[in-house]
Amino acid sequence: MKKNLIGLTQSELKEELETIGEKAFRAKQIWSWIYYFGVKSFEEMYDLSKNLREKLNENYTIERPKIVKDLLSKDGTRKWLIEFVDGKQVEMVYIPEEDRGTFCISSQIGCAMGCKFCNTGTQGFCRDMSVEEIIQQFMIGRDCLNEWENVSRSIGGGRKITNLVIMGMGEPLMNYDNIVKAMNIISDPAGIAFSKRRITLSTCGLVPKIRQLAGDLKVNLAISLHASTDDIRKQIMPIAQKYTIKEIMEACADFAENTSRRRITFEYIMLKDINDSIEDARRLINLVRKYHVPAKFNLIPFNPWKGSEFKASDIKQIKKFAEVITDAKYPCPIRKARGQDIMAACGQLKSEGK
Repeated sequence: MKKNLIGLTQSELKEELETIGEKAFRAKQIWSWIYYFGVKSFEEMYDLSKNLREKLNENYTIERPKIVKDLLSKDGTRKWLIEFVDGKQVEMVYIPEEDRGTFCISSQIGCAMGCKFCNTGTQGFCRDMSVEEIIQQFMIGRDCLNEWENVSRSIGGGRKITNLVIMGMGEPLMNYDNIVKAMNIISDPAGIAFSKRRITLSTCGLVPKIRQLAGDLKVNLAISLHASTDDIRKQIMPIAQKYTIKEIMEACADFAENTSRRRITFEYIMLKDINDSIEDARRLINLVRKYHVPAKFNLIPFNPWKGSEFKASDIKQIKKFAEVITDAKYPCPIRKARGQDIMAACGQLKSEGK
């Protein structure tokens, strides 16, 4: 099987070229073709010699995974189900808004965290995604949105993907090394050059890795908190048996200090009669104040899925909850339900395909 050059660092690409008897300086040209221009074949690399292109074709590939489904919602949300060479499938979502375009990618095939409100958690864990597979998701997004043509345009000036979030299937910090390497390639100024300030990584709270992340990859951090007490969190998130909210908050405080006080987003899914009381809102405020964490709360109305034991909170209750937090001077937007007609919630499309 030919080796895919997508996912190699520039130094690794140089080493590969040397193994086929080519000069290392060619790596810069090939890197640019792959990550700046987004070409899909070596034939398109017209400034390379015919002999080199033939060598590349004989030994390597720059193919993308197969797109199994490409669905467009009436609200503009777009979702893909893609399949890798081993037949495993994963989801990606693009959400356009007036002031931004958010592209959401996955980090694992399935998930081992088992959060009870999450559809992906019911599918079990299959495997980590490779660096190649993580980057390929972003490249497919650019392909399908004709985004390579907008690579030199400013945000707001025609560029569609303005924000990248690692919030899809899987727990990113369980696939730590591959995520860090992939994001460093995606943010490399000689290629895709996607700013790390516009990348957000979401975790359910792996405390040691949160502490490590600030030194290895200065991206934005989102914590899937979903509860104001350990008792509530243990009911809905198995990871709470290992790490307490106190430990998570302390790690978040350290992360903020090591990233120039960058604000941390706390994701909070609203589950009726479980975590949606006004007292829960007040406890959240007390937590971020106690640990001096620069914070934003993102309230997520629960998107019911077949077999779920939970019910969505009433919208009036969600608004009251948000009002308590905003009155305390913390941003607290309520996420709009997007792409419900195309099963855009994480894991839904893949489950439907079983």
